[in-house]
Amino acid sequence: MARAKIPDSEGGPAVRAALAEGADRNTTATAVRYLLQLLAERAPGNTVEVRVPPFGATQCIPGPRHTRGTPPNVIETDPRTWLALASGALSWDEGLASGAVHASGQRASLEGLLPLRY
Repeated sequence: MARAKIPDSEGGPAVRAALAEGADRNTTATAVRYLLQLLAERAPGNTVEVRVPPFGATQCIPGPRHTRGTPPNVIETDPRTWLALASGALSWDEGLASGAVHASGQRASLEGLLPLRY
């Protein structure tokens, strides 16, 4: 069963509130999930899994489909870093260099896909 899509009228304000600091857990969760949704829409596919625990994960980027076990291409980061990456406040290279973004696999890169419009 597909997840319910977060409407722009709910997701955009949640992102802005979460970026402004002091957002509650539910607002931050909505912002993270909305930005993951936008990433999946921008780069549909199943080659890379992007994980932002504890709030969400998505598969994206066209290519070979992964269906069982641990995906070969995984990107994982915390909610604050994901918000910074997706909004353009942090570049992909800066996130990797700082250790805040963990990327494993040959295709585990979001370079050129960020920032997202919200």
